[in-house]
This record gives sequence, structure tokens and C-alpha cells, in this order.
Amino acid sequence: MADLTGERPLPGRTPDSLLAFHVAGYREVRLRLGPGRLLDVGCGEGFASAGFVAPGREVLGVDYEYHALSSAKERYSESGLQVAAMDATKLALPRGGFDWACSSHLIEHFHVPEDHVSEVARVLKPSGTAFFITPNEPADFENPFHVHPFKKESFQELLNRHFSSVWIGGLDGSSVVKEDFARRRSRARKLLALDVFDIRHKIPQSWYVAAYEKILPLAYRLVARRDVGGSTGISEDDFYITNEVDDTTLALFAVVSKPTHYEFHGI
Repeated sequence: MADLTGERPLPGRTPDSLLAFHVAGYREVRLRLGPGRLLDVGCGEGFASAGFVAPGREVLGVDYEYHALSSAKERYSESGLQVAAMDATKLALPRGGFDWACSSHLIEHFHVPEDHVSEVARVLKPSGTAFFITPNEPADFENPFHVHPFKKESFQELLNRHFSSVWIGGLDGSSVVKEDFARRRSRARKLLALDVFDIRHKIPQSWYVAAYEKILPLAYRLVARRDVGGSTGISEDDFYITNEVDDTTLALFAVVSKPTHYEFHGI
């Protein structure tokens, strides 16, 4: 299993509410799928990607991390999940090869997220549909891996440049979820307050990321042991899709289709 760094959720090691948050996003994508070929970009260890596999649906999961892909292949290849190592901003895939694409909690990791959106649009068929899920900036909490957070307006503007049909709603949680998030963030703020000189924002980003990767597992063991392993009772059922997005909405959930680059080629 990959190390816990905070870059991606890991079953049994990431707090229940955060893991369920990600699983619920995949569930909502799955509910909207039909047959065809699906590309899951940023598949990690494949535990969510494998859930997309179904009769009449072929699934390819891609990620840049070889260790995660090795784990995904070992665990889920018999289920039909295919995996490959790729850069999500330079997909080594032919144009127009997929009916569906999913990018969950990935786009905020890119300094130039437009490259990622452009690639997803390129590999979709003219009739294809893609799903993008990303934290809602006003409701997000400090994470050095999140280098390009989005509000609904900026997310809409970006997606509109690559798709003619764009719908953006919210992936939100129940009051129990919101209370859990608030408790964990309160504890995290107390730890961050120890950085009285704000050193983490003055050092190179790579140094901050390296320190975060080392400190997070320790912090989880010290102050979040009761939040992991199902003891909180929080599950994917505590999350839902909403048409209304405000500053408390946890994530943005976009459904896009009709890639605009086909319009320039008369397709």
C-alpha cells in the first residue's frame, strides 16, 4: 500500500468523512454512466475505479505514480480494470477514444489546470461526457497539494472554454459531516498555529510538501485516531448532489459534454 501523504485518500488510513467524501463523488459519477469506454484520470490504487467496471463498460485507469498503479493492477485486474502510467496533462491516448471520463479531486493539483481539461476533452468522443470533481475553494482547508483551487465561477469559465455543455452543482454533506469536518479542521488550525512565523508559506513549495508528507501521518495518529476505520459512522450515504452552491458547499461537481475542439474541425 502507498504511504499516507495527504495527496490522495487511502482506505483504513484516511479519516472516515474524507474517505467517504471521495467515495460519494465516484458513486455520483457511476450513477450517471452508460455503456462504452471510460477513462478514470488519477486512479491511484484503483479502489474507486474498479467500481466503474460493468457489463458493456471498459475502464482504463491512469496515474503518474507507478507504486499506486502496481497495487491497482494486483488487486483489480481480475475485475477487468486496466491501468497505465500517464501524465494527466499529456495523455498518451488517441483522440476521441472514450465515451466517458472522470477526473475526481485532481484538477486542483495542477498549476496549469487548463492542460488537463484540454486533454480530457481531446480523448472524448464528440458524444462523450466527462465528470470533474474538485474542492470548493471557500470550503476547502489548507493543503499544499491544492495549488489551484476553484470557485464555481472560475471553474465554469475554464470548462466553458472546452465544452459546449457544462453543468456545475455541488457535492455536499449532512450536518454530521459538516460537524466532523469542523472538528478536524479546528484541531488542524491549532497545529498550524505552532508555525507562528508562517514559515510554511515562505519556504519553497516542494519543502512544504515534503514536510507535510512527514507530519500528516504523525498528526493523524496523535489527534485523529478515532476518526479512522469506520468508528465515526460516517459513510458515502451522508453526501449528496445539490443544485445550490454556496461558500459552505464542500465540492464542485461538473458534468460536461460536447467538446468544442470538434466544432473547429466540422464534426
